[in-house]
Amino acid sequence: MSEAVQLKHWFDETRYRRIADDLAELHPGFDRKRFLTHTLEGLAERSLLERLRRTSEAMRATLPEEFPKALAVLRKLAPKFRHNFVSLVLPDFVGLYGLDDFERSLDALKFFTTFGSSEFAIREFLSRDLKRTLAVMETWSRDADEHVRRLASEGCRPRLPWSFKLRELIADPSPVRSILENLRADPSLYVRKSVANHLNDITKDHPEWVLERIAGWDLADVRTAWIAKRAVRTLIKQGDRRALGVIGAGKVAEVAVESFNVSPAKVKLGDRVTLALRLRSTARHSQKLVIDYTVHYVKRSGGTSAKVFKWKETTLAGGVELDLNKSQLIRDFTTRKHHPGKHVVEVMVNGERTAGGSFMLATG
Repeated sequence: MSEAVQLKHWFDETRYRRIADDLAELHPGFDRKRFLTHTLEGLAERSLLERLRRTSEAMRATLPEEFPKALAVLRKLAPKFRHNFVSLVLPDFVGLYGLDDFERSLDALKFFTTFGSSEFAIREFLSRDLKRTLAVMETWSRDADEHVRRLASEGCRPRLPWSFKLRELIADPSPVRSILENLRADPSLYVRKSVANHLNDITKDHPEWVLERIAGWDLADVRTAWIAKRAVRTLIKQGDRRALGVIGAGKVAEVAVESFNVSPAKVKLGDRVTLALRLRSTARHSQKLVIDYTVHYVKRSGGTSAKVFKWKETTLAGGVELDLNKSQLIRDFTTRKHHPGKHVVEVMVNGERTAGGSFMLATG
């Protein structure tokens, strides 16, 4: 059973009957039969997100028509959920049916995010009124609850996975600056991960904007340094010198490649390719090294597409040798299909190509 098939069973018949029982207890006028008909008919064909949305629609069809009254029932329902993703149905309901009741809806999203996350639903409000919604989210970034602070960052990520892009913020990230500044040394790892991912999103369109922000931060604070390092990870893979400087590897590495081998020379799907690298420091002093490798995958068209993989971050003393080995399974993924041909492999040290090799992927 694929992962996608497994995940969609978070919303199964047992779950729906449990939700129906809880709603019937909380709201005497609840139409249990209609709710189950709405959710169970055609259930097998629906994906995870389709099941989530169908649940919101079923609640709309069976709870009080007035949004505030329906919301009051759902606020009582929230503590009864014992599954973070399933609880996303509550903010989803708000994002679908509460757009004309701004203050009540955002207060509900703040409440619901503590049970799962309101990161997807808040985007409906950002899309309708960016300035007004960000003003509320800025206050959330100073909240005592880590779930609320995370929502302040995660909800306005310009390229949040599983959601639509916020094109206004892709064009200009400056409206979220105060939110990210408020969270740059957050004590919660949960929040710091979101801030780092948010900044990494921004680097794809405005790398200088992110690097300028980080340049003004106190990286002696371990929490801020943690965010900064992960915020520039995409730029580091691209060999961006300023980004490498954030983690102390901004200088060209003083190293000599003693050997680099890619074996076997010919493989087929299901085989492993092994990389063996020996570096020697030519410096008299210790130096920070970021060692990555790039595989240039052959495309169906015959061209290639480069994929950078992390290998090693280390501090190498002057004159010392370093041996590294890496084994990689060559198999298809949903995001990458392999095609026969010569696959070039390059070793990058502090953003500079230092060695190269290749393997031939055969058909059959």
